[in-house]
Amino acid sequence: MTKKNIIKFKRGKKMKTFLIGIAGGTASGKTTLARILKDSFQEDAIILKHDYYYYDRSHFKVEDEKINFDHPDSFETELLVKQLKKLKKGEAVQRPVYSYKTNERLAEKKRVNPAAIIIVEGILIFHYEILRKLFDLKIYVDTDADIRLLRRISRDIKERDRSFESVKRQYLSTVKPMHEKYVEPSKYYSDIIIPHGGLNEIANDLIIKKIKDHLRN
Repeated sequence: MTKKNIIKFKRGKKMKTFLIGIAGGTASGKTTLARILKDSFQEDAIILKHDYYYYDRSHFKVEDEKINFDHPDSFETELLVKQLKKLKKGEAVQRPVYSYKTNERLAEKKRVNPAAIIIVEGILIFHYEILRKLFDLKIYVDTDADIRLLRRISRDIKERDRSFESVKRQYLSTVKPMHEKYVEPSKYYSDIIIPHGGLNEIANDLIIKKIKDHLRN
């Protein structure tokens, strides 16, 4: 255990940070699983979403309808890596705040404090080797494509003010092909593949036990 990965927490204990990556297709259940883990460990865990690190719409130099939000180049992954390394050293960071409705990074930033467990979730986080190497545990949430599509339609219409036609057009033009090209192949880098996302209680319990074992040690 190296000195730089040891953090002193409120309870006065020192421990090595445990960095968990949760990947999977759009609307596969990544967020559900991340919340289950967060709820299990409370203040000992934090969640960072790769989506927070989307580039601002101005970065793309094209109309919003033509932006491929599911391509690896749409994220400022270098910034995420830099901030994860700081968190592992025990340093707080100021993460970006992104608006899904306007496709813009807001002027405000959100402070994130270090914790014993850092959970990172996103569709493409296992695509980048530089990011993969940071994870102590890599989990891929594997959910049927039809279920993911229905969830995506419901979420984008209710939460992001999208029309059915725009969701359908984006899914067929970028989401589905990018999933097949980048997301699906990345699951073979994972340590654990979980069917049915956060609804798989047996898998959830096994993961929670592994993390508890790490904290005890």
